[in-house]
Amino acid sequence: MTLLVPMYVHPAVNPDAWQALVVSAPLLYGVVLNIDDGPGTAPDPAFADVVRALRAADVRVLGYADTDYGRRPARLVAQDFERYRDWYGTDGFFLDQVAPDAAGLRHYRRLTRAARARGGRTLALNPGVHPAPGYATLADLLVTFEGDWDTYRAAPAAPSWTAGHPPTRFCHLVHGVPRGLCGLAARTAELRRAAVHCAVPGHGPNPWSALPPALRKAS
Repeated sequence: MTLLVPMYVHPAVNPDAWQALVVSAPLLYGVVLNIDDGPGTAPDPAFADVVRALRAADVRVLGYADTDYGRRPARLVAQDFERYRDWYGTDGFFLDQVAPDAAGLRHYRRLTRAARARGGRTLALNPGVHPAPGYATLADLLVTFEGDWDTYRAAPAAPSWTAGHPPTRFCHLVHGVPRGLCGLAARTAELRRAAVHCAVPGHGPNPWSALPPALRKAS
């Protein structure tokens, strides 16, 4: 099991969390960089510093781009890619709020081509559910669950098409996990064929503002 960590907190607010990510580099698939629901309007030196430290430790850094389930214009999403590349030198991109239906495949094929053309060596798509099978051909990593612990416990088994891809292509992001059960969440992800995960106890509009307990122990 490896972790994809959405670290949605400013380095000045929690510098220890960012340093713990550097120390925990061997445990990480990568870190999602989200300055302001995207790259913001100008470079932030504090984020640039932590990105340099992460990349020096061989940690992938993926810039967060909101696609609003296909409603956000492609040119604005591509602008986010360019800003992450130019301001932070990210390794790739994390496309959030991805439409999961087959009708959206053409749009997301266009976005992933734009991301690759702008230096996206690693692309993660986050529909938050199991999408139409064609999405697996677009991404290096597909987030097939994002939600709270109660929903996760009741989630159905992975559809049969996922067996045609290695578990390292799938990720589960679970928040609101009771303290002491994050290890169980990790084992559940593995049983559901997702070799990448992140489980945190956080709630509210930004549950990804603190380290997952697995990394607090490691650091």
